[in-house]
Amino acid sequence: MTHSPTSAVRPRFQDPELGERVQLFAQAVADAGGRAFLVGGAVRDACLGLSSVEADLEVYGLAAERLQTLVAGFGKLHLVGQHFAVLLLQTPHGAMEISLPRRESKTGPGHKGFEVAADPFLDPKEASRRRDFTVNAMLLDPLNQEFLDPWGGRKDLQSGLLRHVSPAFAEDPLRVLRVARFVARFHWRVDPETVRLCRQLDLSELPPERFEEEWRQILLRGDYPGAALQCLEDVGALRFFPELAKLRGVPQDPIWHPEGDVFHHTCLALDAGVSFREEMDDPWVEMLAILCHDLGKANTTVFERGRWRSPNHDVEGETLTRSFLARITREKKRIDAVVALVVHHLRPMQLYQARKRVSDGAIRRLSLKVDIPALVRVAIADGAGRTEPWSRNWQPGQWLLQRAATLGVRDAQPKPFLQGRDLIALGMAPGPPMGALLKQAFERQLEGSLQDREQALAWVRDRVNTV
Repeated sequence: MTHSPTSAVRPRFQDPELGERVQLFAQAVADAGGRAFLVGGAVRDACLGLSSVEADLEVYGLAAERLQTLVAGFGKLHLVGQHFAVLLLQTPHGAMEISLPRRESKTGPGHKGFEVAADPFLDPKEASRRRDFTVNAMLLDPLNQEFLDPWGGRKDLQSGLLRHVSPAFAEDPLRVLRVARFVARFHWRVDPETVRLCRQLDLSELPPERFEEEWRQILLRGDYPGAALQCLEDVGALRFFPELAKLRGVPQDPIWHPEGDVFHHTCLALDAGVSFREEMDDPWVEMLAILCHDLGKANTTVFERGRWRSPNHDVEGETLTRSFLARITREKKRIDAVVALVVHHLRPMQLYQARKRVSDGAIRRLSLKVDIPALVRVAIADGAGRTEPWSRNWQPGQWLLQRAATLGVRDAQPKPFLQGRDLIALGMAPGPPMGALLKQAFERQLEGSLQDREQALAWVRDRVNTV
């Protein structure tokens, strides 16, 4: 999917009521002696003929205290920036971020190492100099549609070019990831000078939560996350994610992977995942799993018996996946879910190949370790990450889903028929022997020799007195 600028620039919002709020607010600012401009994404999207879900406005000609009083009359207000430079107005129809023009000066490392000074009488061109890209540095008056483009952003939109506004771009390392975010969304080219500036920036200054926010944008909002991954390599950012960088140049068997090395395969797999991202129960977990599924190949790939092989790369991928995810999130439950998908991503094919010998217990045990529909989706993306056509109705995946559904574990884990209270009711005291007996009962349940609670109770009743 691509976008091209429209001839007219008129703001568009997914909720028309938000557009009306913008108009009312801009008129209130004008009545107070100031002027409000739409800025940033709303103007960029308007040029592309797209609708926005939120509105960013920059207000000129009003002092900070006067602006705060005016905004408070429109709804619930939150102070975001220093010295009243940024105000967040929550409305039932979408958020409005309202700011004063401001000057920024670098005072320390990282995304927050700036001193901000609001200046409501700053020239619009000077104010927009602090913005990241020319396509985000355009201004639009919502009252009369006057369009200001001091840095040639509309021309860059027309040519699909992502270009920084000024050398101040290099003061914020977060912007390296924002480059990849826009490549993921629009598949734009990056200006060579912007690439040069990105290569100078140190992403190690950023905390994990900033990484997480940008990676979420890349993997969950972009139609081209594979292109974004390639972009991160082009701008030199993969050195801060060594687990991904190690995939470049890792060879694969050309019979199974005609697309080339593992890095290229991962890019293609990510793009394939987009086609069924809306079906994912937890897209963040599943897209991360697609990103990480072959990390283990960097440490396991060898040339033997006339071909490239990566034995146990699924299992070996756990350590590298945990290392990578530790850079972008602190949520252990999410990390464990991603790791489970990575470690088991070959299981659908392995089980299918041995399907005549696969027991019901093997399917039930798999469901205890990983979400089976999510696993199948990750495996499909893995298979589709190549330069040859790949069917969504992949037979191993369909077989596994059907087998799991028949056993009642497609969408839920099996629950033990017996609990400790059942054994206590039979006169058994709590302790290690009880735990061992419950474990034996559950193993028999998974294998199918105990098919319901009554059978399980009868089986354990005969053993309680002998334990």
